[in-house]
This record gives sequence, C-alpha cells and structure tokens, in this order.
Amino acid sequence: MAKRTKKYTDEFKRDAVRLMRNRGKRTVTQIADDLGVTDGMLYRWSDKLSKESTAKRNEQGESLEQENRRLRKENEQLRIERTILKNRQRLPWPYLLGEKLVLGYVRAA
Repeated sequence: MAKRTKKYTDEFKRDAVRLMRNRGKRTVTQIADDLGVTDGMLYRWSDKLSKESTAKRNEQGESLEQENRRLRKENEQLRIERTILKNRQRLPWPYLLGEKLVLGYVRAA
C-alpha cells in the first residue's frame, strides 16, 4: 500500500519556519519532532520562504517586513498627529496661535 503524504497549509509552514528561526537553545530536530515533520522539511520551507520574501519587494525595494515596519511607524505618527489635532479643536483659535482676530483676518499680536 502506498504511503499517503500529508498536505500542510502555507500558514502552518510559515509558523513552523518562524519557530525554527526563533528557536533559542532548541535544535531544529527537536522543533521538527514537536511539529511532526522532518528537519529537512523545515529547511526546505525556510529556503522557499526566504526566496519568496526576497522576490517580493515593493517599488521602493523594501521587503514585506521592512514595508510593514515602515507603515507601522507611519501609522503611529498619524495617530499622534490626530490626537494633537483633536485636542487643539477644544481650544479657541486665537489662543492657540497667540494671535488676535481682527474682522475675520488673523493679525500677529
């Protein structure tokens, strides 16, 4: 009778490779045994994912991880700016700018 091969999802493979790369003092063989796969499979998955990640670059030459890191920083900066603008709306305009309003125009004090 022929041996049946297991099909692993891409998500499982990515998680397994992430475990392998962040293994600490554990060996690849120990991690592979815990997951029920061979260490050779983990190495193949790792090679495949690293080739895919270098192939997948955006127009700025960033990998997905670099782009994600950049976008998270940008998102945090936008959140801070939004919070500042929300708080500024509570104060009157001339008070904020240190200026006086004269007939609808802003004039320096």
